[in-house]
Amino acid sequence: MKIAIAQLNYTVGDIDGNASKIIGAIQKARALGADLVVFAEQAISGTPAFDLLRKTTFLELCEDALVEIASCCDDIAAIVGLPLLTTEGTVSAAALIQDRKVLRYVGKRHITARREMGFLVSSKGYEYATIKGHRCAIVVGDDLSRMHDCDRSVETILSINARRYGKGTMTQRYEMMRRIAFVEGKNLVLANQVGGSTEIVYDGTSGAINRRGELCLMMKNFEEDLQIFDTDAPARPVTVPPLSDRTRLVHGAAVCGLRDYYLKNGYTKAAVGLSGGIDSAVVACLAVEALGRENVRALLMPSRFSPEQSVEDAKELARNLGIEYNVIPINEIYGSVVDTLKPVIGGMEFDSTEENIQTRIRTVLLMALQNKTGYILLNSSNKSENALGLCTLYGDTAGSFSPTGDLYKTEIYDLARYINRVHEGVIPENILRKEPSSELHPDQKDSDILPPYEVVDAVLFRMIEEGQHREEIINAGFDSEMVERIHSMMMRNEKKRYQFPPVLRLSTCAFGHERLMPLTNKYGD
Repeated sequence: MKIAIAQLNYTVGDIDGNASKIIGAIQKARALGADLVVFAEQAISGTPAFDLLRKTTFLELCEDALVEIASCCDDIAAIVGLPLLTTEGTVSAAALIQDRKVLRYVGKRHITARREMGFLVSSKGYEYATIKGHRCAIVVGDDLSRMHDCDRSVETILSINARRYGKGTMTQRYEMMRRIAFVEGKNLVLANQVGGSTEIVYDGTSGAINRRGELCLMMKNFEEDLQIFDTDAPARPVTVPPLSDRTRLVHGAAVCGLRDYYLKNGYTKAAVGLSGGIDSAVVACLAVEALGRENVRALLMPSRFSPEQSVEDAKELARNLGIEYNVIPINEIYGSVVDTLKPVIGGMEFDSTEENIQTRIRTVLLMALQNKTGYILLNSSNKSENALGLCTLYGDTAGSFSPTGDLYKTEIYDLARYINRVHEGVIPENILRKEPSSELHPDQKDSDILPPYEVVDAVLFRMIEEGQHREEIINAGFDSEMVERIHSMMMRNEKKRYQFPPVLRLSTCAFGHERLMPLTNKYGD
């Protein structure tokens, strides 16, 4: 049997647009001689749809679209994902279409993603069906990872899914698929979707594994694709990209997620505050790649604490990228605000109050640019600083979207070096070499209060992604005082993370999603 895997970019709520894409893929698959075409989970509705899954009208429109799709299935079968209203509630279902009719629905049993809990209910789980004389098992979502003892008559497992990107998950995904295909002795086909959906980015990389557990088809990363898997044809095995390729995938995910956040929300232009530091440099590069240089504009807003070299570095980056920029010194504004506050706070010693005033002034200017010209502000945070609270509420935490807020500082440097390899040194070398600093008081350096970020990030990764206790981390060889300080900083800054803009989820444990701590919390461990 020739199975077409349709890997498409869907938009939540755009039922007509999604259905049109599905119909177009059906026509293309038929022209390629496919017997069956398979689409991703909740393809008709887009995902995550959250409370839309509770709206009866929305669900009825999805079913109406399915009927239209079925009417186009002449001489080809299709499996299409959609949310389906049942007497128990809404389920994530796979609709099997043959001979222009919807023959049956297969619902997902295991609701494992937080974004679906409370919106979807559990269904029966995977079922068997004969499609074009070929015995298949139809599986939705994470039910695949719990599949075992498949019926002996089944030749191919058809899995429709909506698996988001996360660093390292692709290798795990294909290892799980390979194990199932080999142990069960079945062909396994996975249809995933691609593209950004607010904080989530779907990587695509749909594929097929033969009954010997060999990966014989892997589709594109972060791009729409349609390919044929012939269950009877010999295939040359392909390999999963190595872990050393991870930064390329992170870059692709960030560009894809940023681009789709703007396009799907009707935005076209992005504003970036360039400081001459590594974070804003990387965000500016991602914005140019996602939206085009003509749609990116930067403001350079030096204070009296900004070294001249940082200003020159930011200018050089803007010229290398070919983006429009303006230099607006904030000395006078800063002085005016501090003088205005003196009757309230007096002439007290310089501290974080004056530091934060600088970052909030910069946000006022960037938001004015957004309001007046439509250049939507991008946030330039990173996960290390977000974790430790080294950021200013209503200052550098502001923005419409953060493409790098789920990347540790060391990963930002990895991404910068990757960008420079691909784009011939677009980021000035001095930005890569200089010691990290917020430049909010004279000669400030992050190392004044922190060990090197390589050490900080190693500790944070163990705390956040791996969920290790402080004692475990200390036993692994890290300084106990440092570990305690990092833990304390992370715990007391939850209030800041509650007020962040949407952060593109690039790790397996993003703040506010996979890791959500109570804001009011006395637990000390």
